Amino acid sequence: MTVNGSSADTLRELKKALRASVLAAREAMSPALRKSASEAVMARIQALDVYREAQTVATYMSFGSELDTHVFFERALADGKRVALPRIDKPAKSLVLHLVGGHHELVEGLWGIREPRHDTPVAEAAEIDMMLVPGVAFDRSGHRLGYGAGYYDKLLASTARKPVRVAAAFDCQVVGEVPAGPHDQPFHLLVTQRQTLHLLP
Repeated sequence: MTVNGSSADTLRELKKALRASVLAAREAMSPALRKSASEAVMARIQALDVYREAQTVATYMSFGSELDTHVFFERALADGKRVALPRIDKPAKSLVLHLVGGHHELVEGLWGIREPRHDTPVAEAAEIDMMLVPGVAFDRSGHRLGYGAGYYDKLLASTARKPVRVAAAFDCQVVGEVPAGPHDQPFHLLVTQRQTLHLLP
């Protein structure tokens, strides 16, 4: 569902309600289920052609009840890929991608999320072949609901050559419809513990 610019307040409220609902469902998952589902999702992603063919991948370091991405990070490095992680530039309200070679190049950033040190090499979004995108909720039309800051939408809008975007999620995060505005950036593939959906060409 795309909401036009004149309905900004309505869009904000719709997103807020959906975010609260899906986060509650995700928090209700047991640690054992979250672990097994995370492993299944990451195995599916690593079997994708887009992953196998990618030279440079971007991911993120999960936190809280998010799907665990740490194994993916380590596997991508072991597979010889260039791996980029986001660092939050709080004054600019934006993300900066950095190439990293291991956990030793990470520090605790905003909200306790592990992120690259500021002195690691910067990577442009146009260099990324495949990007793992975080989110709260996803639908089968390629719409994604984030945490509300708009960091990923801003990052992806800034480059002409956009990477293939892969949404990794638990089944409980897939909903019938995510309210979307004109600036929300879509994703290409949706991977859960039970399914892999190719959504955009």
